[in-house]
Amino acid sequence: MKVCIGTNNKAKVNAVKNCLGNDIQIEYAMFNVSSGVSDQPFSDEETITGAINRAKAALQEGDGDLGIGLEGGVHQTNDILFLNNWGALVLKDGTTFIASGARIPLPKEIETKLVAGKELGPVMDEYAKKENVRHNEGAIGIFTNGRINRTIMFQHVVELLLGQMEFQQSN
Repeated sequence: MKVCIGTNNKAKVNAVKNCLGNDIQIEYAMFNVSSGVSDQPFSDEETITGAINRAKAALQEGDGDLGIGLEGGVHQTNDILFLNNWGALVLKDGTTFIASGARIPLPKEIETKLVAGKELGPVMDEYAKKENVRHNEGAIGIFTNGRINRTIMFQHVVELLLGQMEFQQSN
């Protein structure tokens, strides 16, 4: 089985590999494809669209058996800006599964910078005084004191995607 992943982001790729394992019958191919949405998605709808676009583009580029797209974003609800994350799994026949994972409110100082047009990744690097937070612990790791990192957060989403696919295939 060839699994096409719509990113080269280490945290996201590891999430997929951790869920599917190192079976020699699974070939992984990573593609730096466009999400087709803004660099900083600002709603569930935009984040879902980005995940689906990444999954479809990776599947097409890699000519695989399934494509997986994972997208992080933010979503405003009742004056609270939440960190959100969505995933999509697309099969060759076009069947598409979507899932979301953990959400936590972002501090107001982060929200202010995002609303001003900055992207979360660089904002988190500056805030945490680290480089490449998005490829490692992510904002979720910083704001949960390391209890949940970006890979684990996306693993949850990937498990939800795989479970939906398996359920459909078994019925």
